[in-house]
Amino acid sequence: MTTRLAALLLAAAPLAACGASVPAEEGAGPRQIGVLTIEPRALATRIDAGEPIQLIDVRTPEEFAEGHLPGAINIPLDRFDPAALLPAGNSERILYCRSDRRSDIAAERLAQYENDTVLHLKGGIVAWERAGLPVAR
Repeated sequence: MTTRLAALLLAAAPLAACGASVPAEEGAGPRQIGVLTIEPRALATRIDAGEPIQLIDVRTPEEFAEGHLPGAINIPLDRFDPAALLPAGNSERILYCRSDRRSDIAAERLAQYENDTVLHLKGGIVAWERAGLPVAR
């Protein structure tokens, strides 16, 4: 089992307890639906490993200009429309904001739209910086 899969399974357990699952393909067990968080160091490890990730910063353009995760794109929450997102290909979308409040809202919208599980950064860019991880300016 890959580290990523194991982490997602552990993180998804609370969703299953809340009934946030739907039947998946026959014999595959339930598929998790909803919003999960990812710790800053776990995200950094995945990025460093070269995993295909599309980072979406849902803060304002001004906040984004002050500093953002390297490679992130800026789609402010007030303009965040899951139906308007370009396809992510084989990349997993991970959302973030300053503290994780706005990214939770955007992640919920995206999870409902895609009928899938969506990750957002726990503690936002504040937690990322506290962990000593790089910020692009």
